[in-house]
Amino acid sequence: MAVAANENDIEPRKVSFKGAKQALTAFAPPATASHAAQAFPPGGDLMTSPTSRPSIPRRRFLQAATAAAAFTIVPRRVLGGPKFVAPSESVRVALIGAGGQGKQDAKWLLRDHADAQVISVCDPYEQWDHGGNNGRLPVKAELEKLQAGKGTPVAVSDYADYRQMLDRESAIDAVICATPDHWHATITLAAMKAGKHVYCEKPLTHNIWEAREVARVGKETGVATQMGNMGHSGEGLRRTCEWIWAGAIGAVREVHAWGDGGRYVTGHGRPTETPPIPAGFDWDLWVGPRPPRPYHPSYTPGLWRGWWAFGCGCLGDMGCHNLDPAYCALHLETPLTVEATSPGVDSEITCYCTMYRYTYGARGDMPPVKVTWYDGGLRPATPDGVTPRELAFAGGNGILFVGDEGVIACAGWAGAPRLFPLEKRKEYEKLEPTLPRSQGHLRDWLDACKGGPAASANFQYGAGITEMVLLGNVALRAGTRIEWDAANMKATNTPKADALLREEYRPGWDIG
Repeated sequence: MAVAANENDIEPRKVSFKGAKQALTAFAPPATASHAAQAFPPGGDLMTSPTSRPSIPRRRFLQAATAAAAFTIVPRRVLGGPKFVAPSESVRVALIGAGGQGKQDAKWLLRDHADAQVISVCDPYEQWDHGGNNGRLPVKAELEKLQAGKGTPVAVSDYADYRQMLDRESAIDAVICATPDHWHATITLAAMKAGKHVYCEKPLTHNIWEAREVARVGKETGVATQMGNMGHSGEGLRRTCEWIWAGAIGAVREVHAWGDGGRYVTGHGRPTETPPIPAGFDWDLWVGPRPPRPYHPSYTPGLWRGWWAFGCGCLGDMGCHNLDPAYCALHLETPLTVEATSPGVDSEITCYCTMYRYTYGARGDMPPVKVTWYDGGLRPATPDGVTPRELAFAGGNGILFVGDEGVIACAGWAGAPRLFPLEKRKEYEKLEPTLPRSQGHLRDWLDACKGGPAASANFQYGAGITEMVLLGNVALRAGTRIEWDAANMKATNTPKADALLREEYRPGWDIG
């Protein structure tokens, strides 16, 4: 399940959560404070805790604790079931998707966290070379070497089929899903239903129905979840929210965001050649829930984002990163309309040089706002009061907030904000933090696996921003503006969207 690596690591940062609940609403409008709490949960009281369970009378608890201490420390997973990992123990992780991104996620996990082990690797590829030596066997060897070098040797098991892995490897506590997009929902749902904590790369799912189903099951099972938009745990996103909620640029009426990807595949339609399937590659398994098609190297490795059957194009790739500051700060859960334009829309291949436009009504005391996404080299016009040179720092990925009293610009991956006009910047750089800070995207997830606070990009949050970006692709492929009824998950003005909201699954792979 080859995945191209393009994420950035976020270094751990120790913080105090004391008083965080009160701080969350310091600058947020009253009608939207709940969104801030969901986006930055300082504890289980603000949302479903991953380890919620009935309380135990104090006397009974002390008796049990004393008896246990008299013999040995019993792992909490033995007492409480597969969800729980004792704070003193390592979280035993399985990697599903041993491509560039999956391998990098696992290496970050092991490099920065002494209480994590990778004990199993799964991928239909035995080995492939696309920007590095990937596939389950090379990655297995690399992770074994890395863990041995840390003084914690692990014999890593390997599988082609994640179903066999989940069935046979009872020691797994948690799963990293770094597969192509079309696999995300199938694997995360299976893992959560098996009681495993899940970290899934973005976008969380391949269609909107899947996003809602993954959020529902994540909440019902109570496992610890985190989507792989690492910038959500960074300082930049928090400062952006704090500045906007403090009124640094007044009411925000326009947002412009962009990404530098999009040209994954050129041409039109499916390839007609039928070359042999490479040795050591289970192509039928890689296709998985999608309707069968002949193998071709134009699909994989590394090119699957360019096919609607397997990926979601540039918006799916980068939108969950670069739109995240706006989704979080401006509470963009429910657009009124979505439309998209591109030089050519193909039924098979994702588009290049595309613009997506979202309109939102008032949210609390925030005014209506228009959000535009650009990719394939397209960029927004430079706002008044800012020069192109001042915005050059953002490069090929970034976001602009245009308010009545100024502009905030951020680099991609929810990077650090810059405030214009410059005379305001020094004032707001002194603003005291009001939101809880993260200890790192993977660290927060590991802590949640051990019963700590829910991670901030948990699947309830991740499903929301995933739905936002996927709606753009629905409008593009439907070829018309969508008038969106979020409550009923329906485009009220066109039936063309229906088949794109919940896709066709191959018999035997239906997930609901």
